[in-house]
Amino acid sequence: MSSRWRETALTRMLGIDLPIVLGAFGGASSIALTAAVSNGGGLGSYGLYGYGRERILGTAAELRNATTRPFALNLWLPHRGPGEEEPGSAFSWDRFGAAAERLAPLFAEVGMTPPSEAPAAYLPAFDEQLDAVLEARPAVLSVVFGVPDAATVDACHARGIRVIGTATTVDEAVALARGGVDAVVASGMEAGGHRVSFLRPAEESLVGTFALVPQVVDAIDVPVIAAGGIADARGVAAALVLGASGAMIGTAFLATEQSGTSGAHRDALRSSAAAETVLTRAMSGRLARGIPNRATREITGPAPFPLQNWLTGLFRARAAELGRTDLLSLWAGQAASLVRERDASALLRDLAAGVDVLLPE
Repeated sequence: MSSRWRETALTRMLGIDLPIVLGAFGGASSIALTAAVSNGGGLGSYGLYGYGRERILGTAAELRNATTRPFALNLWLPHRGPGEEEPGSAFSWDRFGAAAERLAPLFAEVGMTPPSEAPAAYLPAFDEQLDAVLEARPAVLSVVFGVPDAATVDACHARGIRVIGTATTVDEAVALARGGVDAVVASGMEAGGHRVSFLRPAEESLVGTFALVPQVVDAIDVPVIAAGGIADARGVAAALVLGASGAMIGTAFLATEQSGTSGAHRDALRSSAAAETVLTRAMSGRLARGIPNRATREITGPAPFPLQNWLTGLFRARAAELGRTDLLSLWAGQAASLVRERDASALLRDLAAGVDVLLPE
């Protein structure tokens, strides 16, 4: 069955068959999952958080070997949140040492000791990342934590790259549209992972998807992609009825076998624990939604991002190897209990077939 819902401003702009977008998972993306969504007619996305130039170029090459369809690469814009240092600056030793000492018991749980010195840099330079994306020329550059400057948008457009920004409030969506992006993700507070607010603190930008999407649709004149709490065909259909040109799905795809996350994380997404999620700064220093565990409960007074994220990332990597879900960042949205499929391609087919029934010709 073919329905008109499949053709929207977003699908026409990107040359995709389904208005379904894969959430970009910083640290949990995979070639297999991104390609599966793109090959199935949606827009596969790959998160480049922490990637340097050569790794970005290598990832893009692997994606092109896995799919001939459009895909998106995702970057975090330089952003200074509450209590954070200027992007690119180094944290003082006192701040680093205190943060490492607070986390020592959790390092010990996986047989590690906290690092005695900070890295030369916590993250690659954004300009280095952007230059690599421009060279790679994906169909889409998606960004979070801000509005890309005019030079970035112009450079993308000159290379045929569409730019998608992410908003958690109407004001952020308006700022992105004025900044020249081609589409805006309206991310409701139900979404898993980081709250990517940038005009006001994340705690003051918690708008639900059903309230946010129609307001954003009314406020801007570029396609809107709904995100947050969408895990099945009913959510996709609801997003389209609310006026969105597409729906972004994260948690349901994160739980598939093609996901780049650990098996322990995928198991947690399918457990009864996934019915409860919390917003916490414990794991990264920035507000994010996930399944609560020992780490989120015991880490108090977290250091600012990216220091906290770098430190916890060291013991989280070992915890994943050991299957210790109590020490992982178990990012999950509020619709995690709706997760069913274990195969990404099957999930995409189920979504399309379900929306065909809900929104027939």
